[in-house]
Amino acid sequence: MSDSLPPAERLLNLVIALVNTSGRMTKEQIRRSVAGYDATGSVEAFERMFERDKDTLRELGVPVVTVANAAHGDDQGYRVDTDAYALPPMDLSAAQLGVLALAAEFWQGQTLSSDAARALTKLRVVGATPGSTDTVAGLSPRMHPAGPALVPLLDAAQERRRVQFTYRAASTGEVRRRRVEPWRIVAARGGWYLVGHDLDRGAPRVFRLSRIDGSVRTLGAPGAFEVPADADPRALVDSAQARETRVAVLAVAQDRAGALRARAHPEPPEAPARPVPRGMDLIAVPYDRTAALADEITGYTDAVVVLEPPPLREAVVARLRAAVEMGDRLGGQIRG
Repeated sequence: MSDSLPPAERLLNLVIALVNTSGRMTKEQIRRSVAGYDATGSVEAFERMFERDKDTLRELGVPVVTVANAAHGDDQGYRVDTDAYALPPMDLSAAQLGVLALAAEFWQGQTLSSDAARALTKLRVVGATPGSTDTVAGLSPRMHPAGPALVPLLDAAQERRRVQFTYRAASTGEVRRRRVEPWRIVAARGGWYLVGHDLDRGAPRVFRLSRIDGSVRTLGAPGAFEVPADADPRALVDSAQARETRVAVLAVAQDRAGALRARAHPEPPEAPARPVPRGMDLIAVPYDRTAALADEITGYTDAVVVLEPPPLREAVVARLRAAVEMGDRLGGQIRG
């Protein structure tokens, strides 16, 4: 069998094999029959890959169990505990299926879009009627697409393989090559982040995937590093986001912009008093990407007014002007 399959596909093949085995599969049977493992390669390379795959599946919640031969205790095999892994009977409400529909909507255009659609279809069969789950009123997915860097970085992190890419720094706009040992991909507050060891700086760093320019290249062989036992990728992302976070002061029409209101923080008591247009509320919303928040605010048209900061206000005004100009052009074409 070839070992050239992507790690995610190899893991899926392994799960299918271990779920469907009548008793257990030995390592040799797995090596020779599961697509993605190289039956002609060295036993040591297979052992390392299989141990990584086994650990990954268990981290993902797949109950891979070890089964010893009753007559020969050192003869071990593996299977998936189907009782622990089976999907229980489900009675999903329309609202619950609606949330799943939002998740599937996010994955449209991503690598797993067809898988998400199939999964949602299966869940609808055991839940509410399809017509009642197509939307959740007033909501849309806020997680931005990760871009082409996501899959190669996921593969590299799973294989413990170093990577190289061109990165645009948020603070300075400087573009330079970065060499990284990828530890984990983290999704947080609408963005995707790579957490890893920066080889050039000799320290852990956080990289936002949307700031990676061009393709991701792998460097060297798999198994080139180990993730430190005390590494906390989520804490590193939280710290990086805290350094980037700014606050937008917005005037919001009453009973409008519920998504913005849900993220709003109370202004500190020492904040200066500001005039607020009649019929509007003052809210303070933390954010880290001007373009993303400007896009969101523009969708509310005149229901949201940016008071601060000026760069965000200018970005929203520019988008509104572009929308008006496009409308004028389209109107002229229709009249013509």
